[in-house]
Amino acid sequence: MNVGIVAQRGNDRAASLAADVRTDLESSGVTVVVDEATAEHIDRDSDRASGVPVERMADCDLVVSIGGDGTFLYAARGAATTPIMGVNLGEVGFLNAVSPEEAIETVRTEVERVRDRGQARTRSVARVGASGDGWAVPPAINEIAVLGPQRGHGHGVTATVTVNGNEFTSGRVDGVLVATPTGSTAYNLSEGGPLVHPGVDALVVTEMAPRDGLPPLVVDGGSEIEITLTDASEAVVASDGRVGEAVTPPTTLRVGRADDPLNIAGPPLDFFAGLGKLD
Repeated sequence: MNVGIVAQRGNDRAASLAADVRTDLESSGVTVVVDEATAEHIDRDSDRASGVPVERMADCDLVVSIGGDGTFLYAARGAATTPIMGVNLGEVGFLNAVSPEEAIETVRTEVERVRDRGQARTRSVARVGASGDGWAVPPAINEIAVLGPQRGHGHGVTATVTVNGNEFTSGRVDGVLVATPTGSTAYNLSEGGPLVHPGVDALVVTEMAPRDGLPPLVVDGGSEIEITLTDASEAVVASDGRVGEAVTPPTTLRVGRADDPLNIAGPPLDFFAGLGKLD
């Protein structure tokens, strides 16, 4: 049984809790690895081996993220399809269902479940991906953002968006977001997009500061979305806030549901409790 732990970088509380979870698991014979940043924090004065790149978390049976949603997104990129459990040290924590006080007991319970039944209790949430001619960005849990070189008047990019071959909108924008229901509470919301319950099979298309645009559009989760960019010197395609690809207009990229979903382990998330923290 192998468990990976990723703690929020630079957070003493997260690092301390990561060390406590590791100690508890190792006392019951579990092999535990931590990412490099966490190891630098909690093992700097010991003779333990250094941590592993976050991408190695995909080799584990369970991954534990300790921090906020940003830490969860970072850990999930390395975990791939490995179940990941989030311990919430942030303000909202839409991806993190476990409180710090319950972390050790909850992780222990999930490990025992994997040992007894061969798998953690999980629920799958869709990711969204983007690709073009000869490139693809890593799948996103929250959103794919297609951005012009600079925001503001006189900048941006001209974008034409089609859904299943039908033109939805065309015009000058700062960018275009395609968000999952999970990501509807993140960048999408800040750009005026709607909240979507995580149980809905959908994608949200939101124009960013359109000059003459339409309201955001919620489409079926299996929809094929194409974004054609023109009239800009350059543009970038970002996956969950990380720049994944620089593209040169005119160009067309395809956005849609990724093949592999995210597997979230542990107790269910309370979506409506999370909404209350947005006030």
